[in-house]
Amino acid sequence: MSTNVEVRSMNGTQTLSRALDILFALAEADGSLSVSDIAKKVSIPESSTYRFLQTLEQNGIVERRGKGQIGLGMRILDLARSLSQQVHRELVPLSLPIMEELTTETNETSLLFIRSGANAICIQNVKSKALIQYSTENGRILPLHLGASSKAILAYESEKVVHNVLSKLAPETVQEALLADLAQIRKQGYSLSHGEADADVSAIGAPVFDARGTLVASLSIAGPKYRFDAVHRERAISAVIEAAEQISRRLGNLYE
Repeated sequence: MSTNVEVRSMNGTQTLSRALDILFALAEADGSLSVSDIAKKVSIPESSTYRFLQTLEQNGIVERRGKGQIGLGMRILDLARSLSQQVHRELVPLSLPIMEELTTETNETSLLFIRSGANAICIQNVKSKALIQYSTENGRILPLHLGASSKAILAYESEKVVHNVLSKLAPETVQEALLADLAQIRKQGYSLSHGEADADVSAIGAPVFDARGTLVASLSIAGPKYRFDAVHRERAISAVIEAAEQISRRLGNLYE
């Protein structure tokens, strides 16, 4: 009796594992795949893949998109959006104490940005108490290709997002310069800008990741350019990176 229960339990686990493999394959494709393509990616027979897809389709998890193509369904996309909204709801209260410490340490305004389409949106800021300070409001929108806050996001986004941003830029030399900039950001772990989004303003940004290692936001500081001399800049870079890593750890990220 117990053996049969164990077998059923194991089969259930294997079924769930296969279904997840299919969903991950579709997610990585960033579009749609044929049944045969899915079967190859998850290493199971097409007949089994077809049965899994039928069940997933009945529950709205996947959908048919013509000519035998399969893509993620609206229900899984709704779940993804709900998860994203939950992360962002958690993000501000988790980040705020760290941002306050960062502002105190650097004496510069700290900013938390998230991506929305081809833009970055400020969802929280902590203003510096310096006599001359950078000031902005929650809801400020910046294009993803301008400024340390935006580029710290774009550098860790998918190829599709980067391509969409590049397609709006001309000439080709501008695109090449941005790609080189993003590569440098990934290499060093932070972004630095001088007067890109706002004249006479310097900024330093670093990425924030969730428990899966997925980018969810950028943390940055901004202030007048004249204060960002070599000494202040180096100290501020270390402070921003450490603060961003603290937020990532609070979100469950352990990828150091």
